[in-house]
Amino acid sequence: MDFRVNSEGADWLESHRTKRVAHVLAAKLSEKDPSLDEDMALSKAVDVLKTAGVKTTKDKKSGEYLTSALFLISNGELEKLAEYATNNEKDDWDKKELKQVINRNQSLDLALFGRMMADNPELGVDASAQVAHAISTHEIVPEFDYYTALDDDQAENQSGSAMIGTLEYNSATLYRYANINVNELAQNLGSELAVKGVKQFIKSFITSMPTGKQNTFANKTLPQYVMVTVRKDTPVNLVSAFEEPVKSRNGYVEPSIEHLENEFNDSLQFVEEPLLTAIVTKKQNKIDKKVANLNELLEKVSEVLRKEVADESNNN
Repeated sequence: MDFRVNSEGADWLESHRTKRVAHVLAAKLSEKDPSLDEDMALSKAVDVLKTAGVKTTKDKKSGEYLTSALFLISNGELEKLAEYATNNEKDDWDKKELKQVINRNQSLDLALFGRMMADNPELGVDASAQVAHAISTHEIVPEFDYYTALDDDQAENQSGSAMIGTLEYNSATLYRYANINVNELAQNLGSELAVKGVKQFIKSFITSMPTGKQNTFANKTLPQYVMVTVRKDTPVNLVSAFEEPVKSRNGYVEPSIEHLENEFNDSLQFVEEPLLTAIVTKKQNKIDKKVANLNELLEKVSEVLRKEVADESNNN
């Protein structure tokens, strides 16, 4: 999910997933201290990252300073790192303080999906979101797209196609599931941004589609059914609803909804009733928790979360 599309320049929605952390930080350092030329800024950035425990090495081919793996860092973290390095002499740089600087001012994607640093766990961030693979609710029979391409300017005595190929694909009713630990997200972002972040996540999860093969398949579809629950006990994945594949001769959406809602009702034998259940659908369903549209769903979720996050903060 790319939250930068909706960022409007907000640092908490802006981040960089890159091996070129040193070069991105160097640009920030140059903004803070215009007296630094390009080489000086880069050298300072490499030294700051090294002190903080982020290893960079010079690539033999490109000559760039790169981390060994992609490193996710927010604009807010970059800003604070640059401020720290500019306002403190190199001899006064403190490794512990720099690590604290890096772990503050997180962006939404960093707070949601985390950052793993195997060689420096102190810079790691625990993910507050879990996203499951989409699965079909029914049996899938693969189909094949057989295609050819002709050379418009081939010689007159030539015949046949210039290219022949096949592409396997399928069309399915999918079940998608994700959850967010809102208290964990609030610890990373603060209460107000956490609630805004949940709204961003839900909206993106519902409306976004994989970008691969979009021109080939024009996969601009919208969900037929969305259920959002707010729970205090434990997340519940209802994927067991499709342990026995849905069978139908008249479409799969409505019987899939029936299976899902039956599983939801059955799950209440083991877990508490959610604080909120909100459903958006145009199809027939049995659970009387429907809301008019996505905006109303987001507002209901925000209202409940604001109260719960505030209560949690007061209890702590």
